[in-house]
Amino acid sequence: MSARLPAVFLGHGNPMNALEQNAWTRAWAALGAGLEPRPRAVLAISAHWYIPGTAVTAMATPRTIHDFGGFPRELYAVRYDAPGDPALAERIAALLAPLPVGADLTWGLDHGTWSVLRHVFPRADVPVVQLSIDATRPPAFHYELGVRLRALREAGVLILGSGNVVHNLNAYAWGRHPAEPYDWAVRFESTLRARLLAGDHLSVVDYSALGEDALLAAPTPEHYLPLLYALGASFPEELVTFPTDGIDGGSVSMLAVRFG
Repeated sequence: MSARLPAVFLGHGNPMNALEQNAWTRAWAALGAGLEPRPRAVLAISAHWYIPGTAVTAMATPRTIHDFGGFPRELYAVRYDAPGDPALAERIAALLAPLPVGADLTWGLDHGTWSVLRHVFPRADVPVVQLSIDATRPPAFHYELGVRLRALREAGVLILGSGNVVHNLNAYAWGRHPAEPYDWAVRFESTLRARLLAGDHLSVVDYSALGEDALLAAPTPEHYLPLLYALGASFPEELVTFPTDGIDGGSVSMLAVRFG
C-alpha cells in the first residue's frame, strides 16, 4: 500500500494567478514540491465543471480549456498538457457505483484546475482526471462522494478541490486593488476555519445555516462545493492546516485547506 497523500482544497481566485508569482502561487508550488510520495495522478474537482450530472474525464490527452473572458492575451496562450488517466477514470466510476458516472471525452482541464496545477506541478507530468460537480444535488451529496473517493488517497492519488469558500463577484473590486476585505467575508472565512479545526463536518457541509454571512460568501454554491469533496475524503482526527489564506478584491477568499 502506498503512503497516504493529502486531500487538498485550493482557493484559485482570479485566473491571472496562473501567470503570477505571489504569496498564494508560491504556497501552491511549495505544496507540490513537498508532497511525499509524489502522486501518480490527480483527481481534480473544479468549480468550473458544474453540470447536471456526474461525469469524469476519460480521455488520454485532456485539452486546456480557457473558460473565461476579458483577460490578457497571454493567459489564453497558456497550455497545461498533463496527460489523462482513463484507468483512474474507470476506478472512480467503480468507487461511486451505483451512481451513474459518465465517461466524458470532450471536457478537459478548465482553469479551476490548470491555473493552480501549473504551480503545483509546473512540468505537467502528473496525470489529471476531473470530476464534475452535479448542480442538481445538495451539499451532503458532494460530501458523501468525497467519502467514497477517500481510498484513492492511499493509492497514489492527490484529491484536489479547487474553488473559493468566499466567492462573491458582484462585490469584487475589479481593477481597484488593493481592496479592504468585507467584514462578512472575513467573518465567514474565520468561522469556517474554526469549524474545520474542530472537526465539525456537519456545519461545514450545511454551510447555509451559518447565517447571513454565508449567503453573501457563497451566493451560488459551485465555488464552495469543491471543499466538501476534500472534506469528505479526510480521515477522522486527521491534521487540518491552511497553506494559504487572505481575501482578494474584498470578496474572494484564497483560503487553502489541507487534510493530512
